[in-house]
Amino acid sequence: MAVEIKSQMEIELMREAGRILALTHEELKKAIRPGISTYEIDQIGENFIRSQGCIPSFLNYNGYPASICVSVNDEVVHGIPSKHRILKEGDIVSLDAGVIYKGYHSDSARTYGVGKISEEAQKLIDVTKESFFEGLKAARAGNHISDISKAVYDYITERGYTAVKDLVGHGVGAHLHEDPEVPNFPTGRRGAKLRPGMTIAVEPMINIGGYEVEWLDDDWTVVTKDGSLSAHYENTILITEGDPEILSKADGIEL
Repeated sequence: MAVEIKSQMEIELMREAGRILALTHEELKKAIRPGISTYEIDQIGENFIRSQGCIPSFLNYNGYPASICVSVNDEVVHGIPSKHRILKEGDIVSLDAGVIYKGYHSDSARTYGVGKISEEAQKLIDVTKESFFEGLKAARAGNHISDISKAVYDYITERGYTAVKDLVGHGVGAHLHEDPEVPNFPTGRRGAKLRPGMTIAVEPMINIGGYEVEWLDDDWTVVTKDGSLSAHYENTILITEGDPEILSKADGIEL
């Protein structure tokens, strides 16, 4: 496993990529409403990313046909935007986005309710987000990847949820996906030792029902096998000498 330690210059570029990505998510958040198509959401995201002088990380990545992954209800990740997929009251929608700024990526995801949603759905969204911050507490130099995994897993399982096991977080930098993998569940291995200058995407993908997932015929969209709701929350973070830093953030924008 070749885990890259980023230079100060690389970190600055990723910090700017993350700032622009946070602004992108804010634009997307404002667009979420009943009646909008997932295609329109994708277009809003792509147009904003390009208006900031950046490139969408996901567009054509391994053949993915859009700039924003828009996943609805039981779709875990990688939902393909469509003019025919219309959000309706009570849905939950996960938006996964990435930007490239001067050759460096930032990657983050958020899950939102569409209009008024059930208490059950809101709790899932909240616990998924909170589990990221539990993992963040463990993202300190000297710890291992497994410490992040355990923190996320313990938090969600204590509340009756399950972590998807077929998909994991990852390193990020000049490439969208780098070593190390960052699972949201124990694997029996300690994983890479965390060192200052490492940049990783921590991304809990949490289900109300079982952890099993399957791929739809489009070869991209991942759904829960039992049809239960799933939520996704992700940020790009930097390991430092002290507290970890969230890179995918911007002043005045709520995480």
